[in-house]
Amino acid sequence: MSKLVSLGLAILALTALIQSSTAQTTHVVGDELGWLVPPGGPIAYETWAAQQTFMVGDVLVFNFTTGEQDVARVTKEAFAACNSTNPIFLQTTGPFNYTLDTAGEYYFIGTMDNGNRCALGQKLAINVTVPRGPVTYTVGDSLGWEVPPGGEIAYATWAYRKVFLVGDTLLFNFTNGTQDVVFVTKEAYKTCNTTAATTVLTTSPTRVILTVVGENFFTSTYSRHCALGQKLAINVTSASPSPAGAPGSSSSPSPVAGGPAPPLSSSASPRAVFGFSLITLFSTLFLAVFY
Repeated sequence: MSKLVSLGLAILALTALIQSSTAQTTHVVGDELGWLVPPGGPIAYETWAAQQTFMVGDVLVFNFTTGEQDVARVTKEAFAACNSTNPIFLQTTGPFNYTLDTAGEYYFIGTMDNGNRCALGQKLAINVTVPRGPVTYTVGDSLGWEVPPGGEIAYATWAYRKVFLVGDTLLFNFTNGTQDVVFVTKEAYKTCNTTAATTVLTTSPTRVILTVVGENFFTSTYSRHCALGQKLAINVTSASPSPAGAPGSSSSPSPVAGGPAPPLSSSASPRAVFGFSLITLFSTLFLAVFY
C-alpha cells in the first residue's frame, strides 16, 4: 500500500513538472543584435524571425537599455504605419520578457523619436502557432502540380502564410508522363535551369518529406514548365534553429521522396528532447518505488 501511495505521489510530482515546464522556447529578439534600430533597416528582424518557429507558450526576450529603447505591441495597421499612439501595451524597462499566450500574429515596434525608430527598422512581426505534429500539405490543393494558369503567383499564393516545419510532407499530385518534380537550388529556381538536378521524381503522387531547414525550391524539368510558373519556393523552419539552418544553407541533406522522417539528433527540438527526458524520469521513479 505504501508503495502505491509513493507511486501516486511520484505521478503527481511528474504531472506538476509537465504542467510547469511545457518545454517552451525562449527567443532572444535579434540574438546578439538585441532590440534597437538595426543596421540595414527592417530586414534584420525579418530575417531573424524567418529562422524561428514561434509557438504558444514561447517567450520573447527584448534586450535593451532602459531609457534608450522601448517596445510596444501594436495592431497590424499601427505596425504598417509606425503609429504608436494607442499601443496594446508599452514597456520602457529592459530587458523585457513577453510570453506568447495565444496563436496568431504579433506586432512590436520601438516608439521613441516619434516613430522614427520604427520607420528605420525597429519593428518585429511574427506568427505564433500551436504545437503540432507533422503535417502533409497537398501542393496547390485542388490545382495539383502542373503549369498553373496565371503563372508562378499561383504556387506563391498557395504557400503564403503556411508554416512548414522539418518533418512535414509535400504531396505533389500530377499525371504520370506529363509532369515531374525536382528539388533545386535557389539559382536553378531563378533561372529555371535544371540540368544539374540529380533526383527527378516522376511518379505521382510524390511525397517529399522536408528535412532541409531554410529555403526549399521545387520545379519541373519539362520544357518551359518552370518558366511558365510550375515552381514552388517555401521556407522550412525548425523548433531549434541553428546557424546551419539559415536560408540558403546547403549543409543539410536534401528531401527524400517517401523516405523516413529524420532521426532524433543533437540538434533535435527541445520539445522532443524534453518529452524523452520526462519518459526517462517516470521510468526512474517507477523503479525507485517498486524496487
